[in-house]
Amino acid sequence: MSLMSSLFYILFVFFTTSVPTRELLTVIESSGTLTIGCWITCGTLWKVEIKHWKDALEETTRQSQFDRKLELKGLLEDLAAEGLISRQDAQKVYRSGHSKERGDAHPLTIIADRRLNRVSPPHELLTLEALTVWLARKANLPYLRIDPLKIDVTSVTSLVSYAYAARFKILPVDVTEDRVLIATAEPYVREWENELSPILHRNISRVISNPVDINRYLLEFYALTESVKRAVGKAASNRIDGTINLEQLVELGRAGKLDANDRYVVNIVDWLLQYAFDQRASDIHLEPHRENSDVRFRIDGVLHPVYQLPTVIMSAVISRIKVLGRMDLAEKRRPQDGRIKTRAQTGSEVELRLSTMPTVFGEKLVMRIFDPEIVVKSFEELGLSSNELSRWKQMVSQPYGIILVTGPTGSGKTTTLYSTLKQLARPEVNVCTVEDPIEMIEPRFNQMQVQPAIGLDFAGGLRNLLRQDPDIIMVGEIRDIETADMAVQAALTGHLVFSTLHTNDAISAIVRLMDIGVPHYLIRATLLGVVAQRLVRTLCPNCKQPGEIDDDLWQSLVSPWKIAKPKTIFLPGGCLECRETGYLGRMGIYEMLRTTPALRRLIRADTDVMKLREQAMKEGMHPLHISGAQKTCAGLTTIEEVFRVAGTGEDF
Repeated sequence: MSLMSSLFYILFVFFTTSVPTRELLTVIESSGTLTIGCWITCGTLWKVEIKHWKDALEETTRQSQFDRKLELKGLLEDLAAEGLISRQDAQKVYRSGHSKERGDAHPLTIIADRRLNRVSPPHELLTLEALTVWLARKANLPYLRIDPLKIDVTSVTSLVSYAYAARFKILPVDVTEDRVLIATAEPYVREWENELSPILHRNISRVISNPVDINRYLLEFYALTESVKRAVGKAASNRIDGTINLEQLVELGRAGKLDANDRYVVNIVDWLLQYAFDQRASDIHLEPHRENSDVRFRIDGVLHPVYQLPTVIMSAVISRIKVLGRMDLAEKRRPQDGRIKTRAQTGSEVELRLSTMPTVFGEKLVMRIFDPEIVVKSFEELGLSSNELSRWKQMVSQPYGIILVTGPTGSGKTTTLYSTLKQLARPEVNVCTVEDPIEMIEPRFNQMQVQPAIGLDFAGGLRNLLRQDPDIIMVGEIRDIETADMAVQAALTGHLVFSTLHTNDAISAIVRLMDIGVPHYLIRATLLGVVAQRLVRTLCPNCKQPGEIDDDLWQSLVSPWKIAKPKTIFLPGGCLECRETGYLGRMGIYEMLRTTPALRRLIRADTDVMKLREQAMKEGMHPLHISGAQKTCAGLTTIEEVFRVAGTGEDF
């Protein structure tokens, strides 16, 4: 080939690359090898040898063709060609969405917004997730549903600047010593991959993710990281540490005091609360440690690590939440309680119950989240079987007496009581409660908060409620003989009383009342029934899979009952909706005890617990693990979940 042709090629390659300003260009052709020498203003010699320049030219052409963004027209043609949408729908979407494409909207988002159904059976809706999965398959790349709980935000945001990630709409989602996993919604744009690989000194693996999720978490992750970074910088510029840390290392001049109203701290708290609402968390745990402090969410009864904050920032975050909850900001030595009422992005009101506890590294804060749409349910939504529902309605329809709900903290007692009281709170009924603290504000109830600081305890509050002409009374918890006596007196004088006890099963509640000091004859006269309950995770309806069960495992669950093993049970699978856990939501399992005349005769000063239990089971009471077995047969939960919360039948 002539030297002139070679020169034209070199000029084309050279001036279309991002090489710095050139001063001199040398071209040498020898046996098919082109050597380019370029001296730049900084005095550095750039030399590139391109062997077999024809192949190099073809590769350059292919690369320029490959680095292209998705276009609405091309995607619609591909969808129509594969029979997912009709040609007419493709034309309509293109005409209406062509103007949006010129903006920042991703073509998949434009198509998903039209809510098209697949042309071929089963005619399911082509959601953004479904279209993203299709794109990943078409591009021969893995699909990833971004789960923020599984991402180390600090690590991934330190790899690439926000400006660079936002420019290419990429989001690092996982990082190891030799590999970086990066999510993108543009499978045919590779420019950033070639630039980042030598800088990060790691192999880059690409996955396809929902473009809306990428944009959302790109902003959230980097905004959170920037807020934490700036808060740390501001704290370090001060000299005073406002936390009480019994195990703090003395490093003068290192820790700083950060104001609770600092805008970076406000941003962190706002993100934390909204993030918890989005993830369906029931509790938020803020746990201080010596260097870094943990943020954990409880979702469906299981704690998940979410984020780590420097301890000095965690102290400021907790102070900010205490301010919102109208708690004493200066008091860090004693536990405190508070509450916050706010709104989720959906517009629904959400209440948070706050509780602080002094630890060796500072204050620990737990926020329990009460969403009225979740807390207050109908009887059927509580998970009661038809038999249990019938027995429960018989108890709550009585005009007077005591009904107890038992179980450990977090077993759903509040949900059961509030849901029941809301069903009973008719215009002609006066419902009064005395609680510590008030779990959720309900306009239909007259709610009183216990305040020990001024001498208002459960017994005093209950004594006052009896002068308020109540029909139904709810006492948060029976803790002592004085409260128990007032509850019994209220029941004897014609009131329906609800309360809670911390016992493992229903029968133990009778023994517990006697241990507190309530005479057996008063228990016999007033107790209508006891419900013991637990919460089990329910199988995700979108991915649960049929399976088989071992005979011995089934017998260990139902023993000593003789219940036939189901032919098919369901096991957890794992999908996008349940975050690959196989479980989505929780429901109750119940042990329902009604005090019939035969049972009342067995309640004596020397009550035999075994005889009480035998008589209760003869009259239809099923223990917790049998209720769990019934829900396992119905395909609602698993044996492992029942074992986790209720034990085995062999323990009964």
